[in-house]
Amino acid sequence: MDSNSILEKYGENLTKVKYLVNPAVARDKELKELVMVLLTPEKSACLVGKPGIGKTAIVEGLAYRMQMGDMPNALKGYSVYKISTPSLVGGTSSENRVVELVKELKTMNKVILFIDEIHMLMGGRNSGPLDLANMFKEGLGRGTVKLIGATTVDEYERYILRDKAFVRRFERIDISEPTQEMCVEILMRTIPKIEIQTGVKFNYTDFIKENICKFIVNMTSEYKRVYEISSRYPDIALTVLRQCFSAALFDNQVEVKFKHIYEAIKSTKAVYPDVIKKELVVFKEEFKDELLNEGVEVVIPE
Repeated sequence: MDSNSILEKYGENLTKVKYLVNPAVARDKELKELVMVLLTPEKSACLVGKPGIGKTAIVEGLAYRMQMGDMPNALKGYSVYKISTPSLVGGTSSENRVVELVKELKTMNKVILFIDEIHMLMGGRNSGPLDLANMFKEGLGRGTVKLIGATTVDEYERYILRDKAFVRRFERIDISEPTQEMCVEILMRTIPKIEIQTGVKFNYTDFIKENICKFIVNMTSEYKRVYEISSRYPDIALTVLRQCFSAALFDNQVEVKFKHIYEAIKSTKAVYPDVIKKELVVFKEEFKDELLNEGVEVVIPE
């Protein structure tokens, strides 16, 4: 790929990323639906769901499965590129960049292009809409280039539904927020990844780790969240889990201890202060043996 390549400049080849774990935990149903759309001639996919529920992780899961060879033969050999939409449409030459990208795609085979915040190419931007469906028509029509878009429900209804050509070519795939059970599984399967990223171990039995993950998921459930941050499962729970590791790193420790979990719960900005107070009472009772063994005193805020 040459130095003038739009894909190289503004994109990332997700099929060349080294994944520490499967990015799309507990998303087999959505992944199968996505693959089925990609196998359909002249069809591309648009993932629609609330912020923070893992739309990008599903596409990364697609790339991960391609690396593993776990893909129908018709999609083997494809590359998945994630394009940076804000970079692509930023500035005065944004339309030229999109035109150049379309030209580049016409010369390529077996490419799946992932465009997050695809509504920004449709009208959700200050300089006016681009005729995205028609611009990509030739590449999509040949069947050698597939697109995956992602957007929120509100942006889909506001900008995309009115473009009938786009709606005909893009199959909508609704991505729901994971259930609490799914979110616990996501946290459990993400712990090894965070351990590798931070060099900090979570050295408890699977039983204790699962109970910690259940506690974090429960304390970040829908009506306990700070409304203004608009975060959802799994992001909101993953943030608290990562903060446990951050607290250990701050203490120059190589293991997450209950004092670090306590610190992450106490300092989280994801849930309301009165919720934290109540949850710390539950935390103190549920993990009293572990807290006692490690000499951790849980102070309930006034």
